[in-house]
Amino acid sequence: MSVKVRLTRSGSKKHPFYRVVAINSDTRRDGRPLEFLGYYNPNTNPADVKLDQEKIDKWLATGAEMSATVRSLYKKLPR
Repeated sequence: MSVKVRLTRSGSKKHPFYRVVAINSDTRRDGRPLEFLGYYNPNTNPADVKLDQEKIDKWLATGAEMSATVRSLYKKLPR
């Protein structure tokens, strides 16, 4: 069982809102996640990003992989 940290899309047409989730890699994009880790709202200026760094670090320690988009959002967070 491979786990990924990736985005799931919600919101309405032409107004996306994304949740950052830990999910099995073979599950569809909007399938049931293992855990919610934050959100990303690209509709605001600047984009609204809230990630739970402790939860993400916990999943990475257990062997989860981040998608490229989540990795770029994670790097932009203040430490």
